[in-house]
Amino acid sequence: MNINKKKQGNSIYKTIMTIIATAIITSIVTIVWIYGSAELSSTESAIGSAAKSSSLSAKLSVIRNKIDQEYIGEIDENDLIEGAIKGYVSGLNDEYTEYLTVDEMSSFTEDIEGEFVGIGVYITKDTENNTILVYGTIQDSPAQVAGLKTGDIITSVDGVECNGDDYDTITNSIKGVEGTKVTIGILRDGEELSFEIERKTVEVKHVTSQKLENNIGYIYISSFEGDVSSQFEEAYNDLANQGITSLIIDIRNNGGGIVDESLDIAEMMTDKGQTLLIESDKNGEEEVIKAEKDKTITMPIVLLVNEYSASASEILAGILKENVENATLIGNTTYGKGVIQTLYPLTDGSGIKITTNEYFTPNHNTINKIGVEPDIKVDDYLFLGTLDLDNDTQIKRAMEELLQ
Repeated sequence: MNINKKKQGNSIYKTIMTIIATAIITSIVTIVWIYGSAELSSTESAIGSAAKSSSLSAKLSVIRNKIDQEYIGEIDENDLIEGAIKGYVSGLNDEYTEYLTVDEMSSFTEDIEGEFVGIGVYITKDTENNTILVYGTIQDSPAQVAGLKTGDIITSVDGVECNGDDYDTITNSIKGVEGTKVTIGILRDGEELSFEIERKTVEVKHVTSQKLENNIGYIYISSFEGDVSSQFEEAYNDLANQGITSLIIDIRNNGGGIVDESLDIAEMMTDKGQTLLIESDKNGEEEVIKAEKDKTITMPIVLLVNEYSASASEILAGILKENVENATLIGNTTYGKGVIQTLYPLTDGSGIKITTNEYFTPNHNTINKIGVEPDIKVDDYLFLGTLDLDNDTQIKRAMEELLQ
């Protein structure tokens, strides 16, 4: 059963579950406080009156009039509107609900649909050091071919220096027209490097696989975006044809994606009719999602999880832990994001992503702010996205479990 994919005309409402990196930034501002007059001007009185009013339009009208009368800089009407909407939505104080501008919406949908023009690099903001950090590259992407690595710090784009303050705009600077080039400045182990990379259409592969010793199959799922369930099924069938007798599924560092993709993968390992997910809306009304197909994977399974396995990853973890007898969870307790966002496209190309549901495991256990506990805890290893069979204590423990 598909959930949270609603069609209305040409609009597709997709259920999106993602981890959003957030930071609280304290700014120093200079304010001129006008005081000392017993009487306020009519405009100033109106501001005071509007401040007591619950009418958004009234307040905005008064503030706009004052800006038009007093502000000495250039006014960009679109920036004012976009900023007002962003501020309005942020007033919900929900870290996952947000308004997306046209550019942000385009970038967001490209990411979840699994194809875009760019260099194929994953970046995040290191709030402690106020830097932009590379935490991975897409397989066979221009960034990977050029030699960008996890842990690289991006210091400039096309000669323009950047740091963590530029995180919200840096993606657009890196993306561009197919066939053009971008120069990325990198700091790696104290050494300054420069990479000139040609932008290309990048197809995101969220699944990689290989056959390990003792006929153990290994499938890594980096995200539940795009058509990942089909990629997973293809990878499993390829490994099955190579004669694997057990399987490791790795969702460490997987921040989530589309709910249905996670459920489609879980359904391959779950008996028909078993509960996959329980959703609750704002009125407390619950919907129970059950497996509708016969399972196709019956061999022993280990699911690797860590503290960065979140949302759609935790859906899969909860299902395998509670409803799949031949599955064992190994690693760290998961992130603890048990709420669902629904993305609503707007007519001008922008969109709004709203927290609409809370979800629970098949046994109705809460995930939000709690996470899913592994069956076997192994917390002495930090996975960086690349398989290291010599040093990865979590995968070593997984292989031991499957050989018992």
